[in-house]
Amino acid sequence: MNLYQRLLELVKPYWHRLVIAMLCMVGVALCTAALPYLIKPVIDDIFVNKREEMLKFLAMVVLLVFAGKGLSDWGQAYFMSYVGQRVIVQLRQQLYDHLQRLPLSFFDKMPTGLLMSRVTNDVNLIQGAVSNAVTGILKDPLTIVGLVAVMFYRDWQLAAVAMVVLPFAFFPIVKFGRMLRGISTKSQESMGDISIILHETIGGSRIVKAFGMEEYEKERFYKENTRYFRYLMKLVMVRALSSPLMEFMGGVAIALVILYGGHRVIQGVSSPGEFFSFLGALLMVYEPVKRLSKVNNVVQEGMAAAHRVYDILDTPPTIEDKPKAVPLKPMASKLEFRNVNFSYDNEPVLKDINLHVTAGEVVAIVGVSGAGKSTLVDLIPRFYEVTDGAILIDGVDIRDVTVSSLRGQIALVTQQTILFNDTVRNNIAYGDIRKSEQEIIAAAKAANAYDFVMKMPQGFETIIGEQGARLSGGERQRLCIARALLKNAPILILDEATSSLDSEAEMEVQKALENLMSGRTTLVIAHRLSTIKNADRIVVISNGRIVEEGGHDELLECHGEYCRLYDMQFSQVDTNAAAKAKVIAAERGKG
Repeated sequence: MNLYQRLLELVKPYWHRLVIAMLCMVGVALCTAALPYLIKPVIDDIFVNKREEMLKFLAMVVLLVFAGKGLSDWGQAYFMSYVGQRVIVQLRQQLYDHLQRLPLSFFDKMPTGLLMSRVTNDVNLIQGAVSNAVTGILKDPLTIVGLVAVMFYRDWQLAAVAMVVLPFAFFPIVKFGRMLRGISTKSQESMGDISIILHETIGGSRIVKAFGMEEYEKERFYKENTRYFRYLMKLVMVRALSSPLMEFMGGVAIALVILYGGHRVIQGVSSPGEFFSFLGALLMVYEPVKRLSKVNNVVQEGMAAAHRVYDILDTPPTIEDKPKAVPLKPMASKLEFRNVNFSYDNEPVLKDINLHVTAGEVVAIVGVSGAGKSTLVDLIPRFYEVTDGAILIDGVDIRDVTVSSLRGQIALVTQQTILFNDTVRNNIAYGDIRKSEQEIIAAAKAANAYDFVMKMPQGFETIIGEQGARLSGGERQRLCIARALLKNAPILILDEATSSLDSEAEMEVQKALENLMSGRTTLVIAHRLSTIKNADRIVVISNGRIVEEGGHDELLECHGEYCRLYDMQFSQVDTNAAAKAKVIAAERGKG
């Protein structure tokens, strides 16, 4: 199905309004054709034959024609705009809904700013294509047909002379339309790049300022903004050229008509009224032809935008429920990785993972950066799909259950605190919007967040800013823990939940995490090995494989990978402490 058909499919639900708009367009075409038709009786009956009884009658008819044209024009504009806007609302919602279904691997590859540009800028361009395309395809051709009919009715020989030029008027419509589609595609890509820069620099404003990169970012934005300007000027040039060309061709036709038609009037073959009626129709016919050229320009820009939008809509969601997927029952016995392999863009990340986690057990996963720790836990809620093997909960393959029921049993707290520019209450309630006020407060207390929340200006109704910008790191993390507590899921994933916090904040968060972990099956990814000493079991990953498993003391005695990581981390701590002690001693010596 091509783009035009797909867009027409969106229009179908509003066919009754489209029919009303079409009838109004017919009314516009008939009234427009009636105006030059009335020129003959006005000139011949009133000005040449001086028939006074026709004066009031023709004036009333002209008034009625203009009133009918105005009413019809309003009707077609209103109903077509309604259809166009509804289609765009529907398409934007369809695009957003589809984005929610796409896997994390899609967002790993697609910049956020580019997606924002598709949902806003590109979709708006399609609105013009939908409204103007239908209007241009129906109203203007009907008007042209009506006016050409008047021309042939008045003088078919003169009409034949005018028609010699008219076909050439459609040449710029086709030629410039193709040019516009290519330039428009490039301009929309440039706007997407501008959106990417905006999203990155506004979101990363602290880093930009901290590293003194303001001038660099200004220059980067200037280059992209200038590139976008050049594409816009190319669009303006092509659009601006089409109208003068149409005017010139119209001028050629009018010159031929005046030359030939004037000769026929002088010879007495036709009356002045017939000639001016014909000339009026000819002058009026070039206006809808010019509009068709402009409409084609808008349609081509819209089609370029539609192509980009449908590129996303045609991206298949790779993680969906199977046809016979069933809800997952609450975990009762174990979580199992069975011969699991995972590759990202054909690059192996996890290899032959076999792991059993008993219900209620706390399992810590450690390893160097890039070993595959986060990828391992991301497979459990099916953020990514295993390449080979299977993950089972109580013996049931997670691919055989509904995604919503699977993720409903998992709570997640990550190093990156994801909060929304909303109230404290709504950020906590994001864990389960069905929970009551008392349950939200209880979750805040269990997360050690209640006290600092109550010190805020509006308490639970305080807006926390984008990504919780008005909170400290520890406060943000405790809100995320409260959100996870409220969800009350049996499986808990903690991905570097305290690695970005200072010691004091970490102590507060650690207390909240202990409350969260109580009675739950927990997988902990920790950079600081001191935080996972009390885990029931420690799993060591290296180069995508599980290389060691056991308790803290047991693994240290093995003198393997865990021991190496531990020694490396704590020798660094000892070195830092020694250096600090030397500085203090030196300062005391000076004193």
